[in-house]
Amino acid sequence: MTQHFKLTILSSIFIAGLISANLLGAKVTTIFGITMSVAIFSYPLTFLMTDVIAEVYGKKKAQQVVYAAFIAQILVLFLTWLSIVLPPATRYTTNDAYVTVFQGSLRMIIASLVAFIFAQAHDIWAFEWWKKKTHGKYLWIRNNASTMVSQAIDTLLFMYIAFYHINDKFTAGFILHLSITYWLIKALFALLDTPFTYALVKWLKKGQAVSPDTATE
Repeated sequence: MTQHFKLTILSSIFIAGLISANLLGAKVTTIFGITMSVAIFSYPLTFLMTDVIAEVYGKKKAQQVVYAAFIAQILVLFLTWLSIVLPPATRYTTNDAYVTVFQGSLRMIIASLVAFIFAQAHDIWAFEWWKKKTHGKYLWIRNNASTMVSQAIDTLLFMYIAFYHINDKFTAGFILHLSITYWLIKALFALLDTPFTYALVKWLKKGQAVSPDTATE
């Protein structure tokens, strides 16, 4: 398996996690008494993938993956909007339910676009900052430190843009409470994915010839 193919796989997982979170995240579930969006299972993949890519291929490559995902997100936003506004065929009888579901996704995608670009920009910057501070050692520190702060930025921006005043219950205070709860869950996910970070980095580095760009980053 070539290095290019490995990078393509990780980039695909990154985009899949991002798009899945946007389209499916309107549904909430309850696990261990905590109500949360189902996106809690897909979105953390994005931070895991960028940290692994930044560790092995450098900051510039991770930024390229983020830019590609941002373009993909804009395309999905347009296609979702188009799918909603197109008139249904007479034999399609579930259009009202379809519109109800994907109109919610539309607002979530817009919120995600804003939160995503700020959070991922911070994540890549912070990961590189911690890498320099630790002289390339202690991967678990930069993985968790960069991800946890970035997830806090992402959660606050996303929750306020996506849910503020969707009904009377979603006040600023209520959303802040939800954001803290969601962030704590995401922080737990970040800690749990640390072994996967090490495993993926080892997998990527296997058979890799160090390039000048990667060596300097």
